[in-house]
Amino acid sequence: MTRFHKDFHLSKSLSWLLRHGACEEGFELSPEGYLEVCKILQHPLFQSRYQLSDVVRVVRQDAKQRFNLRQSPSTGNLEIKANQGHSIPTVSDDGLTPILTPKYSTVVHGTYYKWWSSIERDGLNRMSRNHIHFAKGTLDDPKVISGLRESAEILIYINLPKALADGYKFFESENGVILTSGNHRGFLKPEYFLRAVCLKTGRILYP
Repeated sequence: MTRFHKDFHLSKSLSWLLRHGACEEGFELSPEGYLEVCKILQHPLFQSRYQLSDVVRVVRQDAKQRFNLRQSPSTGNLEIKANQGHSIPTVSDDGLTPILTPKYSTVVHGTYYKWWSSIERDGLNRMSRNHIHFAKGTLDDPKVISGLRESAEILIYINLPKALADGYKFFESENGVILTSGNHRGFLKPEYFLRAVCLKTGRILYP
């Protein structure tokens, strides 16, 4: 296996474990989502396949900055977390930066035509994840490193001032992704959409 393929598989495995699978694999994450790297490397999915240096390299070379490393405040051991994308309910918002004022002029969610009819009717839904994800700009903005898939077909622009004024809580992750858990049902309703645009043609789909 080449280093590229090795790093790709390691990144995928870490993303799954830290975002979704930690509990079912017997791990307990910190409230911010951290887990000791040495414990991960002892797990059958990683044992004898990867070393500490592999994990550090994958984190540092990740263009989307999906992960963060720190020294454990209690043990001093190296810990890793996924910066966003969790479906694990015990991961809190403690590691996120609250957005208290509408400091970003562009907050956008990327989606696909197959979901559009339900989104137009009901709004954006966080589904099984802890948050709905947004980028603070579009892909042509060099400051946007994560939060928007290149394959997205539709861009939904959010009225952040209105949502904040109405009591919705928004946060920013360490890799610059804007997050909200939505209302009590996990939705951000269409009334908070400024517009929705077909990315390929520029056609306005909403309002």
